[in-house]
Amino acid sequence: MSTALKNRRFTLTRPLCPQCVKLQEEVKRLRERTQSLEAQLRYQQRKIDEGYFGSSTPSSKRPFKVRTKAEHHNGGARQGHQGHGRAAISAQEADAVLPIDTEHICPDCQVPLVSLGSRDRTVTEVEPVRVKKVLYQLSCRRCPACRRVFRAKAPGVLPKFKLSNSVLAHVATEHYLHQVTLGHLATRLNINEGTLIDAMHHLAQRFQTVPPRLIAEYRQAPVKHADETGWPIDGRNGYAWIFVTRTITIFRLRHTRSARVVREVLGEEALLGALIVDRYRAYNKVLCVIQYCYAHLLRLIKDLGKEFPDHREVQDFVNTAAPLLAQAIQLRTLPISDDVFYARADLVKIEIQQVMHSAAHHAGIQKIQNIFRENAHRLYHWAHDRSIPADNNFAERELRQLVIARKVSFGSQADAGAKTRETLMTTLLTLKKRQSGDVWLNLKACLDALACDPNQDPYQLLFSPNTS
Repeated sequence: MSTALKNRRFTLTRPLCPQCVKLQEEVKRLRERTQSLEAQLRYQQRKIDEGYFGSSTPSSKRPFKVRTKAEHHNGGARQGHQGHGRAAISAQEADAVLPIDTEHICPDCQVPLVSLGSRDRTVTEVEPVRVKKVLYQLSCRRCPACRRVFRAKAPGVLPKFKLSNSVLAHVATEHYLHQVTLGHLATRLNINEGTLIDAMHHLAQRFQTVPPRLIAEYRQAPVKHADETGWPIDGRNGYAWIFVTRTITIFRLRHTRSARVVREVLGEEALLGALIVDRYRAYNKVLCVIQYCYAHLLRLIKDLGKEFPDHREVQDFVNTAAPLLAQAIQLRTLPISDDVFYARADLVKIEIQQVMHSAAHHAGIQKIQNIFRENAHRLYHWAHDRSIPADNNFAERELRQLVIARKVSFGSQADAGAKTRETLMTTLLTLKKRQSGDVWLNLKACLDALACDPNQDPYQLLFSPNTS
């Protein structure tokens, strides 16, 4: 063996010196430390940009909205938009037609003016709310034959109520539909706030039989949505649950987020139709078809991409999976025939399954893949029935009313207030969905009917038979 080969073998097999080992260990430690600090920095930056809950943070709680120059545009209509102008109305559509005359003699020439006809101008007017205190003098008469006494009733007033039905309907719609505070309404109407609170409690008692009837309809609906959010009650943490369809809105305000609220509304028997929810486990035991929301899963995938922006496997997974989920969400809204929809839906479903069953080394990818593997029976109903959406955005939009109320009132001050709110919001929001026209008029008509005959069913007075 040559001397050069012996030296080469010696060079390849000789052990590293202790100092080199220490240097390599120090390099490895510093690299791990750098990666850890970069991850922490990304997390802190995301909290600054998106808020405490990351991408799940509501837009109202985000510190600020990042807007790129491409997204920024000046106010007003976009360039090239033709516009529509103000729409005029006919004399038949107007609430009032008022002729306004001009001078008959020219102020400069003192010559009579020649008529050139008239032109119409449409104006929207409003009458300020004026509260009138009315003293009804109710006559009493007695039959001399049978000694029966007949007493006149105040029109448009429920028994034992100080406020008229028009005031009750106005306060209920303004507070529970438009989220105007009772304190503001008390100031505007010059009525004591305690009087309004007591009136709303009594009004809720009148309609306490309505929510159970709506719950019975909700259980039979072919497509049902459910969601929940925080709602403080009596200074303690509580939760607001919403159960909705296109024609029904049901609120439940409770101290708990346990599954017993779901059982209260959906029962424990098998139901027809599908329930669209997020992945909260309280819904999993409902005996009906369950469709998980793809919008929540899409958010998880995008968050994974933000957390590991330099990891090639993660970015490849996000760039493949995210467009597929977005396509599944948007597919049913496209103006295509059912045959085309089901053909495309089947292809998207197969592609999603292939991505979720492919081999992956990253733990974050595996976690998301496991969601799809373990819950396949709750993830693909949208592909087989076009009426079932792949997202639960409808329920989240319906929650907006209550979220605004929470910002204004900070929840309910007592259990009685929570019960009143859930009853009246359930009644009024469902009435708004079903009845064309003004909710105030429909509610006042119902109250007037109850004033004439308190034994009438409020549900029958408010709603027509519905099949959802």
